[in-house]
Amino acid sequence: MDDAPLKPEINPFSTSQAEQLDRLMPTLSDEQLLWLGGYLAGIRAGRGRQPDCPAVPSPTVHLAAGPARAASSESGVTILFGSQTGNAMRLAAELSQRLQQAGLNVTLSCMSEYRTGALRKTRHLLVVVSTHGEGEPPDRARLFHEFLQSKRAPRLEGLRYSVLALGDLSYKHFCQAGKDFDRLLEKLGAQRLHERVDCDVDYRQAAEGWMEAVLRALADDTAAARAGEAPAAVFAVPILRHAPLSASPDGYSRERPFQAEVLENFSLNGRGSDKETRFLKLSIESSGLSFEPGDSLGIFPENPPSLVDEVIAQMQWNADQPVPAGQEEMPLRDALLKRYEITRLTKPLLHKAAEFSRDGLRELVRRESDDELDNYVGGRDLLDLARDFSLTGIPPRDFVAHLRRIPARLYSISNSCQANPGEVDLTISVLRYRAHERDRLGACSSYCARRLRTGDRVPVYLSVNPGFRLPSDAEAPIIMVGAGTGVAPFRAFLEQREESGGGGRTWLFFGERRFRTDFLYQVDWLRWRKQGVLTRMDVAFSRDQSAKVYVQHRMRQRSRELYAWLQEGAYLYVCGDEKHMARDVQAALVSMIAEEGRMSDDGAARYLDTLRQQNRYQRDVY
Repeated sequence: MDDAPLKPEINPFSTSQAEQLDRLMPTLSDEQLLWLGGYLAGIRAGRGRQPDCPAVPSPTVHLAAGPARAASSESGVTILFGSQTGNAMRLAAELSQRLQQAGLNVTLSCMSEYRTGALRKTRHLLVVVSTHGEGEPPDRARLFHEFLQSKRAPRLEGLRYSVLALGDLSYKHFCQAGKDFDRLLEKLGAQRLHERVDCDVDYRQAAEGWMEAVLRALADDTAAARAGEAPAAVFAVPILRHAPLSASPDGYSRERPFQAEVLENFSLNGRGSDKETRFLKLSIESSGLSFEPGDSLGIFPENPPSLVDEVIAQMQWNADQPVPAGQEEMPLRDALLKRYEITRLTKPLLHKAAEFSRDGLRELVRRESDDELDNYVGGRDLLDLARDFSLTGIPPRDFVAHLRRIPARLYSISNSCQANPGEVDLTISVLRYRAHERDRLGACSSYCARRLRTGDRVPVYLSVNPGFRLPSDAEAPIIMVGAGTGVAPFRAFLEQREESGGGGRTWLFFGERRFRTDFLYQVDWLRWRKQGVLTRMDVAFSRDQSAKVYVQHRMRQRSRELYAWLQEGAYLYVCGDEKHMARDVQAALVSMIAEEGRMSDDGAARYLDTLRQQNRYQRDVY
């Protein structure tokens, strides 16, 4: 986070080189820095080969400052990623690094910045894409997704491709965006270089397998294309396993989380609130982790002990029996508490559990009705499954092999690393609901609220989100729209603006239930309002009057001023629930822009698309 110029006495660069770096580095985006890291690693690998290794040409990476261009070499590969939280982008950058080390020309691009006309000249295309919402592509992949379905999409008979899809098995539309891209490319005449791989939340092993398979397929394809020609540069498939590009200098990552100490943990809601929102402050001192406003922190929770004990009793298991848990073994109770997911069901688990069931589960699975399976999976956990289908007496070693690892939960970071280095603030809404005649708790939110105490340690990792960033120009105006815990990153935005001294105008729309009990971070907003860090603020407390009022209603009331800010170059940010809040805000924006800009709804939608392409409309939705 230190922007101080390079000091000649401690760096290996000449004075002129150092001056050039000082001018360049502050202007680079996270995406550009990530690409640059892979590019330099590829050059270093090419220079540092052993004498007995085959010669590998220095990698050539084509990444345009604006829309990406296709690589011109016959061995060129285009990698397109669509990322909502940064995972797809990181994997795409890691793949790019590997291809560079193999001597390939690489085009690495976010889908939103890719020049679609280059598809006609592309020979090899690798797609890495996540799914969010109701099976939808990420925001920055949406226009490319629509292009492939339009009449403008070209025939692609000369293209070979493969898709890596990221998703969550507990959701109905698992990896749907990746499935869509796979189907659309095939429909346009492209041929698969390698079959699509669908990844669950614990994606590392599956992604590694796909990368290695794609590298070998590319090597075979290149060799076949060169058959009968004069010898060319050797295609060397690297076998090096790369550390995740999101890892800290000390190697902490999703695969090796840091044990963060709890510094503070208290409720943000006032007495009498029907909600519970926790403020959690963690120490990441000595971790080497640093972050920017907009990033998230992943927490690996433990399952509720009461649920673990009920599952063990229902399945008639011995809590102390050793079972496999990753690379080790541990007592069954500890494994169910700390290792395996038991609070959510997935359809693959139902298929596996049917092999042990004597009480109707086989019939449910055999009917192969996705709707029936989805209806059953929704809102149920392993205890429900064991009770409903008499899953008793099954050897625990046989059964736990079919459970997935407890997935981490991501929470938007609520503070600025520059203002408070070594600390991470989180804003966590405790999930409580009733389903299928039982009271339920969110696994991670209840773990944070009920079990974490000051001094405890919790496994965490940093999740970089380059698609949700403050503008590089600190004078640019910003509009922030957040409801509930969706306001979390905006606290970080304003703390960063306060720390950096940026003078750009800021406008916050905040929504919650009640002013008296649910005005999250009220003291902070009022202080920043008084100091001028927060230029204006509009609030919507939905339960304080007979007719519910939400943030989109306040936006409509301020439509003229809001549109004027956009016309003057403001950046617009939305954070919160995707299914309801974010969609309602989107609809309100289209309506307001159409009215104030005197254009059709289609024209207003295109206006928003333009803002997206300019990175001036960014969403962090869940």
